[in-house]
Amino acid sequence: MSAAAQDHPAIIGSHMKNIVILISGGGSNMAAIVKTAQREAWAQRMGAKVAAVISNKADAKGLVVAKEQGVATAVLDHEAFASREAFDAALAGLIDRYDQPDAPVLVVLAGFMRILTPGFVDRYAGRLVNIHPSLLPAFTGMHTHQRALDAGCKFVGVTVHQVTRVLDEGQILAQAVVPVLPTDTADILAARVLTQEHLLYPRVIANLLQKI
Repeated sequence: MSAAAQDHPAIIGSHMKNIVILISGGGSNMAAIVKTAQREAWAQRMGAKVAAVISNKADAKGLVVAKEQGVATAVLDHEAFASREAFDAALAGLIDRYDQPDAPVLVVLAGFMRILTPGFVDRYAGRLVNIHPSLLPAFTGMHTHQRALDAGCKFVGVTVHQVTRVLDEGQILAQAVVPVLPTDTADILAARVLTQEHLLYPRVIANLLQKI
């Protein structure tokens, strides 16, 4: 049996711009995008919709959220594959079910905790985006909020960027700035930054959809 478990295999019509969102956990940014797409009628206004949410973890809570919103879901367990390359090839196979010559799929990373291989990144060059909880190029990688506090930063923020072979160094598409308060801990700061993530990411996705 395949490592992929499909819940809703149907594919959208031939002229729809399909968004595929990759998650590993709670998927709050994914939920923000899905709900914005529905509230702002992206399908009617831009011919675009979230076609699928894919997770590398079967217990990702975001899958439940996606199902509740009527979005197709799939699970692809990375531990079932012998290499990153094998996993990424299978993942691309799932994504490409939603890809179309006249309206190529937009692949959105929303808390997808995997380092993607160069082949995967190249396959979706210009159509693969990520959100990072810092004002890039500052604080690439993990533990961004604690590192910012340790460095004495007065401002932090969030960045939406194109994904390239180099981690967190793709073209910056948009940023939002969040002030650091004297009473902030890493967790408090992360929560305040997250509210900006939920506003920024859907707006950037909408802008990208108008260009593809």
